[in-house]
Amino acid sequence: MTYTPSGFFCDRLIRERERKDGEGSLNKPLRFGGQDFAAIKQESLQKKVLFEDDVFPATVDSLGFKELGQKSNKVKNIVWKRPKEICESPQFIVGGANRTDICQGDLGDCWLLAAIACLTLNEKLLYRVIPPDQSFTENYAGIFHFQFWRYGDWVDVIVDDRIPTFNNQLVFTKSAERNEFWSALLEKAYAKLHGSYEALKGGNTTEAMEDFTGGVTEFYDMKDIPKDLYKIMRKALERGSLMGCSIDALVPARFETRTATGLVKGHAYSVTGVEECKKGEQKETRIRLVRLRNPWGQVEWNGPWSDNSKEWLSISKAEKEKLQQQNAEDGEFWMSFDDFKKNFTKIEICNLTPDALEDDKIHKWTVSVNEGRWVRGCSAGGCRNYPDTFWTNPQYRLRLLEEDDDPDDNEVACSFVVALMQKNRRKDRKLGANLFTIGFSIYEVPKEMHGNKQHMQKDFFLYNASKARCKSYINLREVTQRFRLPPGEYIIVPSTYEPHQEGEFILRVFSEKRNLSEEIENRIEADNPVPAPASAGEESEEDKQFRTIFQQIAGEDMEITANELKNVLNRVVAKHQELKTEGFTLESCRSMIALMDTDGSGKLNLQEFRHLWNKIKQWQGTFKHYDTDMSGTISSYEMRNAVNDAGFRLNNQLYDIITMRYADENMNIDFDSFICCLVRLEGMFRAFHAFDKDGDGLIRLNVLEWLQLTMYA
Repeated sequence: MTYTPSGFFCDRLIRERERKDGEGSLNKPLRFGGQDFAAIKQESLQKKVLFEDDVFPATVDSLGFKELGQKSNKVKNIVWKRPKEICESPQFIVGGANRTDICQGDLGDCWLLAAIACLTLNEKLLYRVIPPDQSFTENYAGIFHFQFWRYGDWVDVIVDDRIPTFNNQLVFTKSAERNEFWSALLEKAYAKLHGSYEALKGGNTTEAMEDFTGGVTEFYDMKDIPKDLYKIMRKALERGSLMGCSIDALVPARFETRTATGLVKGHAYSVTGVEECKKGEQKETRIRLVRLRNPWGQVEWNGPWSDNSKEWLSISKAEKEKLQQQNAEDGEFWMSFDDFKKNFTKIEICNLTPDALEDDKIHKWTVSVNEGRWVRGCSAGGCRNYPDTFWTNPQYRLRLLEEDDDPDDNEVACSFVVALMQKNRRKDRKLGANLFTIGFSIYEVPKEMHGNKQHMQKDFFLYNASKARCKSYINLREVTQRFRLPPGEYIIVPSTYEPHQEGEFILRVFSEKRNLSEEIENRIEADNPVPAPASAGEESEEDKQFRTIFQQIAGEDMEITANELKNVLNRVVAKHQELKTEGFTLESCRSMIALMDTDGSGKLNLQEFRHLWNKIKQWQGTFKHYDTDMSGTISSYEMRNAVNDAGFRLNNQLYDIITMRYADENMNIDFDSFICCLVRLEGMFRAFHAFDKDGDGLIRLNVLEWLQLTMYA
């Protein structure tokens, strides 16, 4: 058994090892629920039975928990049926997957269906989500599978083909073709990923878009666009990003209504081209153009630069060929960038990760992904409005190494997108979970602190303003924003708006050029964890007095038991009324003896007791320093600094554990718990160093040694 000081969260370590082995990649997705599609399908075929999924069974629990739950009248007449029970000759996909295959049913998941419709415009990406070679005829076993991106990993989700019906009609998503079922099964797999169909009610198109691609989405409102939007759009397409735009329908009744210019309000368009061409006889005038596609495959813009407009006569044949201009009613058309800004109200850019882009010609993004969590009482510090706790939030060091190729106004800067995503809130909705209000701030690291990977303390944030931050804290699954900053070192601090809100997140940084981002983790170390040996030579007067006191407590055997230690400590503590403690328990004293007992006697000798006594006196001073309100307790957030002052440098995972182990329900730590925590740290560091003979920070223990060490402690 190998043990390291940072190895407490086994699940996290397992995930990290899996990633090293390629698990979670597109080519080797994780198996959702541990289910192996190929093995289960093969077993079903051999047994000649149709697969029935016990992870997501055909029951009310899979439908929902409230409106579609056990007590709802809506679910009473729902019958789960396989496609072969619904129609003759069912097919997985009929004539290719397209937007007409996606018709909304009785579930408020239009956000999901809009994303699926966008996905059908990119066949390569579509068939990553929907693995090919699935059918109701060849090797049919009632089992299908789909792949989704989920918080940094690709996951393979299998489903059986039992679908909710009412009067032999599909209750939820269906295709315009009655015998086509890919969209209904895709929706079922996505529902399984989130725990139920009802969990899909209400959402944002970009949420599903990211789950289908692993990308990061940016929003732009045309009322507040950056001055370099054209360049952003052009570079996005060069990097294989998906882009969509729309015109707000102010009146619901006018949703998807055609205007005089041929554009449709309340309707999503895809951006398929961003180009600049030479115009006029002198060919010196340049005009910026944008190509869009109406997913209907018809109904086009009829203004300047539309298919048959006169503007096309002003450019050369070579320019036309470069733009691949065609006069056809195919739903695709060009318009000037100025007209684009005037007519459209919103644009979304889904930037794809390198693993989603196979084309070597595409200029790929550099992406770094960091997992983290906010722990109540330890690392859930809230926003800048809470200066006493803000600094305790997880911190991520970002190094921008290379500037952009084409800087604006001769400004040397790096373009990058930061995306903060909270995890599992939709899945946990049935448990009462709602989305937190989240955001982030970015701070510049002073040059004298470059390379210093220590967690920034409270004073740094009190005296330094943020260099950049997200526009607002908002209760979305993900908050994203684009920035341009000079090359250098920065700190990103993600947080919930209010302190004490506990949850997991991932922080992603997309940049055009090279970047490095990593969580700031203090080195795990302790000051002098090994007791100093007894000094040789004559005893000082103080040593003699201490020996006399010890002999009175210990008796003839000159060793102190747990009961004797309890009595002496509580007598001393009682004299310090400002500590407001009920005293040390027998169990606490047993732990102290176990962790300070170097000779294995189960008692403390003079040297061991002296070491403990000196430490307690020192730590008492530390406790009183942080107990500023004289309450007899210190805040679990201040525990970080107290532990540091006591001589221990720990990482975020260990601070989380200390909070969970020693803080009360109000996130406070009393004197007894404080001393027990530090004694345990002292003893465990000492034990580790005793086993770490070669000083490489790694020890090996057999099962007996491990149990002896942990059971006695």
